[in-house]
Amino acid sequence: MRWMVVALWPGVVMAQDLAPPVFPDHDPAKVSLGQLLFYDPILSGNRNIACATCHHPKMGTADAVSLSLGEGAVGLGRNRHVAGPDNVPEQRIPRNAPALFNLGATEYSVMFHDGRLEIDPSQPGGMRNPLGVALPEGLDSILAAQSMFPVLSADEMAGHYSENEVAEAVRLGQSFEAWDRIAARVAAEPGYRPLFDGVYGEGSEIRYVEIANALGAFMDVEWRAVNSPFDRYLMEGTPLSAQAELGRELFYGRAQCSTCHSGWFQTDHRFHAIALPQVGPGKAARFENHARDEGRMRVTGQAEDAYAFRTPSLRNVTLTAPYGHDGAYAELSDMVRHHLDPVPSLMGYQGDKAVFLKLDGADDWKAQGDLAELTKIAAASDLEPMVLNDGDIAAILAFLKSLEDLDWQNRMGVPDSVPSGLPVDR
Repeated sequence: MRWMVVALWPGVVMAQDLAPPVFPDHDPAKVSLGQLLFYDPILSGNRNIACATCHHPKMGTADAVSLSLGEGAVGLGRNRHVAGPDNVPEQRIPRNAPALFNLGATEYSVMFHDGRLEIDPSQPGGMRNPLGVALPEGLDSILAAQSMFPVLSADEMAGHYSENEVAEAVRLGQSFEAWDRIAARVAAEPGYRPLFDGVYGEGSEIRYVEIANALGAFMDVEWRAVNSPFDRYLMEGTPLSAQAELGRELFYGRAQCSTCHSGWFQTDHRFHAIALPQVGPGKAARFENHARDEGRMRVTGQAEDAYAFRTPSLRNVTLTAPYGHDGAYAELSDMVRHHLDPVPSLMGYQGDKAVFLKLDGADDWKAQGDLAELTKIAAASDLEPMVLNDGDIAAILAFLKSLEDLDWQNRMGVPDSVPSGLPVDR
């Protein structure tokens, strides 16, 4: 069944078909295995960081800070801190930890803020990916493929240089070897063997592909969010609150939010430059001394993609602060206001709008203090200024609240323990 936007939303300028999302089916045993792997630090080089460390349900599947601290830190969310003087993070993770809601829907064909992982038949193995080579065969989905890359990042999960055997392989550019070493760890844990047997067959080889597929199945099932007031409005005609209804009319009308935030999940899955402030280390190689993040252009090499980032879905957006590819805004209202007049917002940005964990020596404002850099970011913006009053903004925020679905909080949740016996972030 399909719904016509114009039939439901009088006054909407652009008519379009709106189809409900489609999700794949999964073996429940695979989902349960993925839950354990998601919360198990065994996948990290130093056995101290799990996927859940930066994507925790307590913080809306993210981590509540602008830029995460990965290897060299301990704790969760805003309580995370440097582990000690002998183990200090080299830098912040350069991009905000994205939320995981609805990523298993079949419409998702790109992952990461810059889309560096995307379905592309012209690329090796049918996916453009950060390695530029064909990924191992047997991956169930792009969501499963996504889970293969954080474990290769020294700052996120792998660890640095010669700290462990995974980090050593990563340092030598041996990504496949790094995956094999992580898989061997998992295979060596007696508690995991019967679980993999139950999903993939008795005595089957445990490769990182099987780990990734289980992680993808879990993330898809656990964080589907399709029972919000807005969903019930679409499916059943259940009215929104008066203020949310006003916000909906603005969102799909005069405010033009739906130009980019379209579709059932309020995303066009494309890339746009909106003159966001640049904070943190940026996407620079270790030998580079700049702190800029050129976004999609780093993937495509095309000048027109400079400073463009993927349009995020707005489902459960009220739960996933801070906002922007680098978490520049801790408050959703500030992010909305930025869209109204992006260039002055960029130029007048104040650092107290971000949420940074303490990291001595971090030069978090290097790019933001570079006038030439700000001028380039401003020039790339796709947004034109518009005027909304405080009442309009409050209504839009009420509509965004109507995209909130909390059903996922009553699903599998955080396991009491994992087969490795390592501590579980709670």
